[in-house]
Amino acid sequence: MRVRAWGVRAVGALAGVVLLAGCREAPRDGAGGTAAVASPVRPPGHGAVFLDVGECSSFGRTSFTEVSCAGERAAARVAARHDGTTRDGPLCPPTTDFVLHISERRPAADEDGDGMVPRGYACMRSLRPPHPGDPGGGGGPRTVVGDCLHSLDGGRVRETACDGSGPREPEFKVTKAVDARSGCPASTALYVRLGGALPVGCAVPV
Repeated sequence: MRVRAWGVRAVGALAGVVLLAGCREAPRDGAGGTAAVASPVRPPGHGAVFLDVGECSSFGRTSFTEVSCAGERAAARVAARHDGTTRDGPLCPPTTDFVLHISERRPAADEDGDGMVPRGYACMRSLRPPHPGDPGGGGGPRTVVGDCLHSLDGGRVRETACDGSGPREPEFKVTKAVDARSGCPASTALYVRLGGALPVGCAVPV
């Protein structure tokens, strides 16, 4: 996940990447191994809630279907289900592996011409490893304590696997979550926006 962070060092201290007290803003494009960008489609005649909490989805890159969790096609289970969009709705559980944005084919009610009407989003946990949403896993939709980060161009950061198995080596690790920057230890190099009850992450160099 690309995340927002604030540098606490001068520009030169991190090779011009971290700006002093500058907020790192991440594009909300789902890139970087975080949320699934494909939209599952609610099939006609399905029950009142497609992919409700506790139900499972199939494998897929462009489309997903609801399947029995006991079947061989099951890939992930719904940990939480919300209406609206991820931008405006509740956060997914911390160890969510990916997010499915769910739409329904209803051309008559469509507003943007693609025939699809948003129906909410599902926070998914894979039934089998790897789990990118685990602390240090390198790519869940949320950044949590234990996650590692690397720098991007433009003063941004992105999650990467702490064990070095990702495409980029880790540069920082989130070691603590607090309610304000003043609660971070002196060794903190970045303040990372986590959201939730403790919205500030304290990241140290690794």
